[in-house]
Amino acid sequence: MNRTMFWLPALLAGATLNLPAQAPPAKIAIIHLQNAIIGTKDGQKAAKELETRFMPRRKEIEGRQGEIQALQAQLRASSNTASEEQKNKLMRDIDVKQKALQRDGEDASAELDQEQQKLFQDIGGKVMAVIDKYASDNGFAVVIDVSAQSSPILYASTSIDITRQIVELFDKNSPAAAAASAPAAPPPAKPKPAPVK
Repeated sequence: MNRTMFWLPALLAGATLNLPAQAPPAKIAIIHLQNAIIGTKDGQKAAKELETRFMPRRKEIEGRQGEIQALQAQLRASSNTASEEQKNKLMRDIDVKQKALQRDGEDASAELDQEQQKLFQDIGGKVMAVIDKYASDNGFAVVIDVSAQSSPILYASTSIDITRQIVELFDKNSPAAAAASAPAAPPPAKPKPAPVK
């Protein structure tokens, strides 16, 4: 029998013992950051406040759209009966109202976008601190925001999505959650009238 046959297993065992230890696979998680921000109690509260603040403006714009539609219907209905001067005046009125509405609508939209960005920045900074701690505590090497429009992610398993956990952790420590879970304070006692001297 060949002597090398006995040495071969020993050589292979030695070779495996001398291999450098491999690092454990890096844990990767995904998060839909916009959903996380809006999903928190603070985010929901801020979104409701924003909606309440902009509701009167939205109703006003919808009312003005209704006026323009009514003028357009009036123009169509009077196309055979109205004089050219009346039709021209009606068309000018419609045009002026449409332009003013478009300007006001763009202004309102820009203002709403600006307020939403503030909301995302304010709460987003706090959510990022929670993400940092969560990723560190749970051994994640990478957390990828899949809500970013330029995300190169084509596929991500939902098993690595930490959005829900971040929302729960945030809400556990947020002032809005503390206020919601705190019992209502009893009304202050009425002061006793001063004795009459």
